Amino acid sequence: MSRVGKNPIALPAGVEISVGEQIVVKGPLGTLKTAASPAVSVVVEGANILVSKVDGAANASAMWGTMRANLNNMVVGVSKGFERKLQLVGVGYRAQAAGDTLNLSLGFSHPVAHKMPAGVKVECPTQTEIVIKGADKQQVGQVAAEVRAYRKPEPYKGKGVRYADEVVVIKETKKK
Repeated sequence: MSRVGKNPIALPAGVEISVGEQIVVKGPLGTLKTAASPAVSVVVEGANILVSKVDGAANASAMWGTMRANLNNMVVGVSKGFERKLQLVGVGYRAQAAGDTLNLSLGFSHPVAHKMPAGVKVECPTQTEIVIKGADKQQVGQVAAEVRAYRKPEPYKGKGVRYADEVVVIKETKKK
C-alpha cells in the first residue's frame, strides 16, 4: 500500500497557503482553491504542509494520499507551473496562437478555433508545435486532451495531433 500521504510538502518562497473550509494556495503564477475533505486534516508547520488522517472517517485512507497529491500539485502549479506539449503530424497541419485562441488547420474543410479557458496560455513555437501552460495541472491536461481530440493520431500513417512524448504504433497495411 502506498504511503504518499506521509511525506510533507515543502512550501517554496513566495507561496502562501490558508486552510479552512477551502484550501487556498497563492503564488507568483496565480491562486488555486480546493475544498477541504473532512476525512483528512491539513496542518501548516513552518515551511511544510502535513496531511494526516482523521480517526473514524470512512474514506480517510483513500483521501489521505489523494489530498496530499492534489495539494502538492497546487503548490508546484503556483510556483513553477505545468506545461503540455503537442505535435501536429501531417501534410498541411498547422497551428497558430492568437491571444487566448488556438487556430488549427487539420485537414478539415474549415479551420478549428479552440478558445482557451481562464488561467491557461497557449504558445506555438513553430507551426507544428503547441505548448499549453497553466498553474492547474488538471486544467492543462484537459485542454491538451480537448485539442488532441480534434484529430487523434491515426494508426496507418500516424497523422494527427499527438502529445510530444506519445508513441504511435503504426499498423502494417493490408496485403493482397
